[in-house]
Parts: sequence; structure tokens; C-alpha cells
Amino acid sequence: MCGLLGVVDYKKNINTSLFKEMLDSLKHRGPDDEGLEVFSLDSCSIFLGHRRLSIIDISSNGHQPMLYEHLAIIYNGEVYNFKDIRQELILNGYSFDSNTDTEVILKSYHLWGTHCVDKFRGMFAFAIYNAKQQEIKIFRDRAGVKPLYYSLTDDALIFSSELKPLLNYPDFNKDIDFEAVSSYLQFGYIHAPKTIFKNVQKLLPGHYLKYDIASKNLVKECYWNINDFYENQVATDNVVDELESIITEAFNLRMIADVPVGVFLSGGIDSSLVAAIVQKNSKIPINTFTIGFEDKRFDESNYAKDIAEYLGTNHTELICKKEDVLATIKKLSKIFDEPFADSSAIPTVLVSELAKKQVSVVLSGDGGDELFCGYPSYALMEKRFQLLSKVPFRKKLKKLSNVLPVPTFMQNKVNKKLYKKFIKFKNMLDHDDIVNSFKVTNSVFSKDEIKNLIQADYYFSKDTPATTSNLEKMMISDFKGYLPDDLMVKIDRSTMSASLEGREPLLDNKIIEFAASLPISYKKDKEILKNILGRYIPKDLFLRKKQGFGIPINYWLREDLKYLLDQYLSEDLIKEYNIFNYNYVSKLLELFYAEKNDDNKVWVLLMFQMWFSENIDSNKCSR
Repeated sequence: MCGLLGVVDYKKNINTSLFKEMLDSLKHRGPDDEGLEVFSLDSCSIFLGHRRLSIIDISSNGHQPMLYEHLAIIYNGEVYNFKDIRQELILNGYSFDSNTDTEVILKSYHLWGTHCVDKFRGMFAFAIYNAKQQEIKIFRDRAGVKPLYYSLTDDALIFSSELKPLLNYPDFNKDIDFEAVSSYLQFGYIHAPKTIFKNVQKLLPGHYLKYDIASKNLVKECYWNINDFYENQVATDNVVDELESIITEAFNLRMIADVPVGVFLSGGIDSSLVAAIVQKNSKIPINTFTIGFEDKRFDESNYAKDIAEYLGTNHTELICKKEDVLATIKKLSKIFDEPFADSSAIPTVLVSELAKKQVSVVLSGDGGDELFCGYPSYALMEKRFQLLSKVPFRKKLKKLSNVLPVPTFMQNKVNKKLYKKFIKFKNMLDHDDIVNSFKVTNSVFSKDEIKNLIQADYYFSKDTPATTSNLEKMMISDFKGYLPDDLMVKIDRSTMSASLEGREPLLDNKIIEFAASLPISYKKDKEILKNILGRYIPKDLFLRKKQGFGIPINYWLREDLKYLLDQYLSEDLIKEYNIFNYNYVSKLLELFYAEKNDDNKVWVLLMFQMWFSENIDSNKCSR
């Protein structure tokens, strides 16, 4: 795993020293090596930089930027089937100076051009500068495992693995995008392609950019879309055996490394499946890691320990204490480039630091829920939407709900949960499809609350539902949004903060495409994954209610961590940063302390304020 940075500088006001300073902000992504190439043209200077975490061919032969004829590449990720592609290239007359997948990608592009990406199985973000055609192409993997940010102005194109280098760019505009703030308040993360800054975007998964240096013309193209594989669903009699074979191959490919590899084991179905199959195909005990909590309501470490003992792995666990949480919270605003409120980032950072003591690569089970209908909220929302679709005169009812006051019996403390359901129902009336209704019900803050908080227009990024079942529409929406913008951000930044490479075996494109092609009856509630896992582990070890990787953050915020709220949500700081309406924030705090509720509103606000304090000079930020 690595970090990349590129700048096309038309003003020619960046020197090598400044570019290295920008590149150094990615050192945690690649502590093993640094590379820099400068190409001087009449119209601009082109800087390509790379920080390397050595995983495959750890010799100096893997140094980047890597050059071949008129091409130069900077690359972050892993292409796991690179050996097969390499043999194909050799048959086409190519020779190799290294054993890296970087050289395979570079020469694949030389032979096949843009279509080379169709051959790659893995996670990647890479940029190729073509000196002959004076263009740059930038690619991101199908599932969005690896990040890519870019900013285009009249004076420069900047692209990077993280936002940190852009913040070090002298002319960078830090103006906040309030539509992105609205997105953050809804979900606790920012939906791509938006970022927290007006002038920066995320490259969407399965897309590439083509930039013409002379004309400054930037074109975005999609090379892969999961929707295509949902349209032609088929299933054979031996579908379980087929999927197990595909999974086994994909998992074994992700064990290829010239450094030690381990597995994050939570005790759930997905991570247990990864550990079980990898262990079966390993000659020695694999390393597994888990985080537990002193509060037993949130502790799954015993489940992970039981599975590790059954599989015979070399298992390491850490029981997370309040002191660990506090220390990690203070790091979050540095680790994450944007406001990010998924509190499970805390144990993910801690388990990454734990794993790094023994391994340099770790596998996780992310993606199983989105591909195999694992979230209980899918089935719940399907029932709700069926009821909602039977409501007559929906538009008139919506108008009426906006005029009439909230029933008095919902306003007392006993009926607060009923009131919240009423608000979600009211907001669902805005949408005629299950996907956008689903997004509304998952929002932390409602439309009216957001308008009160930021005193700006409410922004809602509507999905275009696929032509498939309601359950699969929600799965596709999460695959394109929640998975890359929350889960993959969490795992990438958390592992990279410890200079650890995180790999997602369930997000192999062959697994994704096979899962999408299966009828929903095979996938619902992960039935097919359970059947496969039952071949490796007794079912009583993994069949239980889904718990998630949560922590008692609200309890701690009312007790030991209350001082964080006193500091960052104080009247002085709220008014100084000029993002949120303090009167509304104070009311939320009052309810938070009085009602002992478990919603995430206060945590979401705290994470934004801590991020702003760390990354933005309030005097240089405009609305």
C-alpha cells in the first residue's frame, strides 16, 4: 500500500522542496521509500510523487514513479492476478526488470491502453502520464477500496491518495462546501463525488479521468458498473460450490506478499469466512486479531476467540479501555481528511496498531453485507416501504404533516421514540422509491434539523434505483455509497495510519459479479455465505444476532469524555467557526444529557468541530 501525489502546475510556482513537503504528508502510507519525477514543459511543470510501503518485491526494483518509454506511473494498491497478466505480456514480447505488479500495470497500459484495467483483479488507484500524447489518465478500482482525490483549477491539476497534500498546497482554497456538510450531517460521512471542500472531488469507483494537458480538458468515464451484473441473473444447481470456489481463489490471491499477513477477526460471518478459508489453505497458523471492550454489551471478543481456537490460528486480542478510546479520538481528526463520524473507526485504528506489531498486511471481511443482503435494516425497510406504498393521498398527507403540529402525546419523554419514527415517516413521504426512502430513514439529522443547524439549503443526493428487487436496490445503493464512502474510508485510513496494508477479499470483482448475478433468494440474510461457512466451522459458533463493531461512545461522552463536548461544542468555538447554529446545538446538548438517548447527533457534531479545529483556519474559511 502506498500514497501517490501528482501536480500539473501551470504557474510554475512549485519547486521540488515544496512538492516534497506535500508528499511527506503521505509518509504514513509509505514509510519505506520516496520517489519524485519532474517533467518540464513550456506550458507547465508536471510533478509525480510516491511514498512506498513495500509489500511485493521489497527491493529497490519497485521504486516509483516507474518509467517505461514515454509512460510514467504512480500507483497505490495491489493487483493480485499480476503474475498471470505478466505471463501474457511476456508472450507479447515484453520483458521485466522487477517482480512487482506496478511494472505489470505500466506495461499492460502500454499494450492495451485504457482497456488494461478490465484485466486487473484488486484494489487500486493509479495515474499514468503519457509524454507522447501529453495526457494523464487516473483510474480507481471497481469497489472504491483505494481513495483518489483531485482538484482542477485554471492554474493546476492536483490529485492524491488523501487530502493532506492539498492542504499543504500554497494556493489551495479551503472554502467549505455546505452541500457536503449537509451530506455529512445526514450520514456521518460525505457521499462521493463531493468532498468537504468546494474545489475538490473524489473520483468515483469504477471510473477513470482523462486529462489533456494542453487544453486543460478533463473527461470522466465509467469503465465498470455493478448494475450491469444485476440485470442478467441466473443460478445453477451447484451455485454454493461455484461461489466457494471463486471465494477460495480470491482469498488465496490476497495472501500473496513478501511480508507477514494476518486477518481481522470479529467473530461475525464475513471475517470468520475469511479466516477459515485462509487457514485451511495455510501450512502454518495464520495470525488473527480482534478488539474487545470492557462493556460486555459491545464485546464480541469471546466469539472471535472461540472461532480462532477452533481454526487453530495464532490469535491476539486487545481489550479496549476508556484511556485507549480517548487517545484514539484525539488522533481521528488527523487520520481522516474529512469530517468522519463512524465511531467504529476507533476500534479499527486500535486493531490496526495491534496487528502492525506482527504483520504488514491484514485481511478483513468488509463487503459481505452489501453483496449478500446481510443488514437487518434491508428487510425492515422492505416491510416499511410496503406499508408506505399503501398509504393513500401521500402528497396531501405530506402537506398536512408539514402544517399540523406534532401530536402532544409524542412530545413527552416516554414517546420520544415514537416521535422519531413519526419524523422519519414524514420525511419518507417525499420519495416514491425505496432507495431514497431508505437513505432518509438512515439519516442522523433530518431535513428540518439540518436547515436549523447550518442555515443553508438542504442537500440530498438522490440515487437512481436499479431495475431489480427492492432488497437489491438498497444493496446496490450501499455498495455505491456507504461501502466506499464510509467503510472503505475507515479501513484505508485506519490501517494506513499504522502503515499497515488492508485487503478486502470479499470485494474481488469476480465475487462481486457472481453475487450480483444470483437471484435474491440465495443472498437474503447471507444464506449462501452461511452454507459455505458451515463447511468449515460449526454453525453454533457463528449463527447469532448481528451485533456490529460499535462502542458505548454516547455513555462515555456523558461521563469521562464530557470535557470534549464542553470544549468543542462550546458557544465560543461554535460561533468562531461559524458553521453551526449555536442555539440549536445547545438544545441538542440539553436533550442529550437529559434523555440519555443513543442517537449519534452529538457525536457527529463533535467530530466535525474537532476536524475543523485540526485542519482549517477559521479566519480563512468562507461560507
